[in-house]
Amino acid sequence: MSAQPTPAPDTPDYTTRRLAFLVLALCFLLMALARGASETFTVFLLPISNAFGWDRAQTVSVYSIGALCVGLAGPFVGRLFDHSGPRAVYAIGLVLLGAGFSVAAFAQELWELQACIGLAAGLGSACLGQVTGSLLVSRWFGPRLPTALAVVSSAAGAGVLLLVPLAQILIDHAGWRGAYHILGGAMLAAAVPLLLLPWRRITAGAGHGARFAQARAGDDTWTLGSAMRHHAFWSLFSIFFFTALGMFAISVQVVTYLIEVGFPPLQAATAWGFSGVLLLIGMLTVSWLDGLLGRRRAILFAYSLTIIGIVMLWSLGRHPNIWLLAGFLVCFGSTMGSRGPLVAAAAMSIFRGKRVGTIMGTIMIGQGIGSALGSWAGGLIHDWSQSYDLVFVFALASVVIGMMPFLVAPALRQS
Repeated sequence: MSAQPTPAPDTPDYTTRRLAFLVLALCFLLMALARGASETFTVFLLPISNAFGWDRAQTVSVYSIGALCVGLAGPFVGRLFDHSGPRAVYAIGLVLLGAGFSVAAFAQELWELQACIGLAAGLGSACLGQVTGSLLVSRWFGPRLPTALAVVSSAAGAGVLLLVPLAQILIDHAGWRGAYHILGGAMLAAAVPLLLLPWRRITAGAGHGARFAQARAGDDTWTLGSAMRHHAFWSLFSIFFFTALGMFAISVQVVTYLIEVGFPPLQAATAWGFSGVLLLIGMLTVSWLDGLLGRRRAILFAYSLTIIGIVMLWSLGRHPNIWLLAGFLVCFGSTMGSRGPLVAAAAMSIFRGKRVGTIMGTIMIGQGIGSALGSWAGGLIHDWSQSYDLVFVFALASVVIGMMPFLVAPALRQS
């Protein structure tokens, strides 16, 4: 009797899976760097404002320009990814971030910080952020893409957790200029090992990922024009716009607010940085509730926690204590961004086809405009009223408006 052929070992499948998780880790780290670098401005805000004597709205305009750049650059980052690949996009992002931070250390005028931290670092964060990570991960995870995207999105919390307290420590020891020097130099140095990675293999992706992408592209009924004529497009756009408007009116001033109500600077920065851990927990919890309660109810639950968190933050000004701070971090910090993957999944389920990336990128512009306008408006309202009360009212109203499409839009009520 002839011997049966020995089955081939499963080495290629194991290798592919291992590479897939390494690519996911790479996207996670770079996404964490992008978001963490953006949020470090929350601890630079007070020392820069004090050094130059600028009012809150002027100083926050630096952050607003960066947020606007991140939002508006999405479609262009996608095009660059398609034309030149992830290696070029990530390298450009690190160089822009590192150069922007390094040159900002020499700034003497507001426009110089706006150009370095707002424009250069904002564009760098866009290159390292959600668009590039999502496109690269989609080549590796196929049917498990929603879970992989949730992991990439949760990197924002890790970035805040690590880089915000680190920036505060550097400011305490080296001043805000020295901190920008150190952070910028580290980012420029990180570009070297990044370029040495095996990008040809990373870019190729996994076979099942390509087949899944082709299957998703089979429904080619939607174009950007037809999507913009559908009520769901503008409902989703308004969700991203108004939610970002309310969240960023508060988030950029959180550390400064906590210091002003009596918390030590490092404790304030660490507390806000800890919201990064809570964001990861919030992402997992809201995703779990998606399967348990349904997408619409899970998202509305997250909005309810956000509203409670804003009320707790307002109460801290009257009764500063660690319990209200913890409650704010749990309710607000855990939900800041936790709705994003579910809202994106709702959009992708409605606007299926080859152009879903273009449609999603255009919808996400709403988030960029909302975050830029919200952070600027929050500073302006504070300067005008000399109080945070109206800032919180503005944020609450914006978040409630952002929630409304899930209550009234037919396409989203069915999600």
